[in-house]
Amino acid sequence: MTKGPGLEDVQRAGFPMGGEPLVALDLADTLLLAAQPPVDLIDSPAAGATWWTVQAARLPEGPTPSLEATRALRAAIRDVLDAHLAGRPPLDTSIEDINAAAAAVPTSPRIVRTRTGIATQTRWHTEQGGNAALAALARETIELLASPERLATLRRCANPSCSMLFLAATKRRTWCAANVCGNRVRVARHYERTRGENKNP
Repeated sequence: MTKGPGLEDVQRAGFPMGGEPLVALDLADTLLLAAQPPVDLIDSPAAGATWWTVQAARLPEGPTPSLEATRALRAAIRDVLDAHLAGRPPLDTSIEDINAAAAAVPTSPRIVRTRTGIATQTRWHTEQGGNAALAALARETIELLASPERLATLRRCANPSCSMLFLAATKRRTWCAANVCGNRVRVARHYERTRGENKNP
């Protein structure tokens, strides 16, 4: 898969968080669980299509998954990742849904010609059904869960009013994005500090 959209690209498309190394995390972050009631950012076929279009460069070619299938896989991915962070077992149905999506489209390596020689590529075999984009996200999730080192970098935003998940490249990263929760927390801290100074001249 190729390099995907950055945070600014995703935000321009109307999604507050994204640009993570895994498309599966970007999908999980389309459900804002800290809001009451939770906010679904892909609550319509048009919103779902926009999200898939933004992510298309780093996914296998093929038809856009249905909204129902997208949301079902998102629920399963979110559950297994939240379960890991909470130290609880995920739902059996979540594991089954991820495994089924991953198994629905087999892959094989192949050699392709390029302008500079040859390269390897993954072929997604959708001849018997299944959706390659959903299979790719399911596999990303499985590979993340199978990598203790990478899984150790999974975080939930430190802002209590945010539910975004991300992989922290450094131990110092605690917010989903500097221009989202990072700024809010800094502004709130500054307000509290200056309010305290104004009360005690």
